[in-house]
Amino acid sequence: MSEYLFTQLRFVRGNTLKLVEGLSDEQSEVIPEGFNNNIKWNLGHIYNILERNAFYFAKEDWVMPEAFPSLFNPGTKPENGQKMPVSLSEILELLENQIDRIEKTFSGRLKEKTAEDYTTSQGLYMSTVEEFLSCNLYHEGMHLDRIKVLKKLNSTKVNQGTNH
Repeated sequence: MSEYLFTQLRFVRGNTLKLVEGLSDEQSEVIPEGFNNNIKWNLGHIYNILERNAFYFAKEDWVMPEAFPSLFNPGTKPENGQKMPVSLSEILELLENQIDRIEKTFSGRLKEKTAEDYTTSQGLYMSTVEEFLSCNLYHEGMHLDRIKVLKKLNSTKVNQGTNH
């Protein structure tokens, strides 16, 4: 089962990337009324959390652009109407390469204890590479659903604008 985890991570990531194909930078930054974040924030957050969960807690080298924590950590949100200082294409490129780096680093090591354990805000305790990576399946799936909702609301808003 353990090596199958990489297949699952690729599957979820593939669905995330497919969902946002063809979106422009501007479309990815729309924050519908009643929402705190946009599609771009969700994508950057997905990257940020998996990068931290995969590499940081195992004390491995990680790829974290300097601006990402302040933009995409839990509890952050973009300012409505203000352009984010990172492009959608930059985030997508990071997302596209992330699972390959994880598999290259952790293949055969999923049962290893991480250098640091962690308990999520929901109370889930994690202490092995596999536990940190498995948790991401839930996390990314949750944000994938949020992206679907945001994308639908954005297209509905555009269609309503052209019908009037």
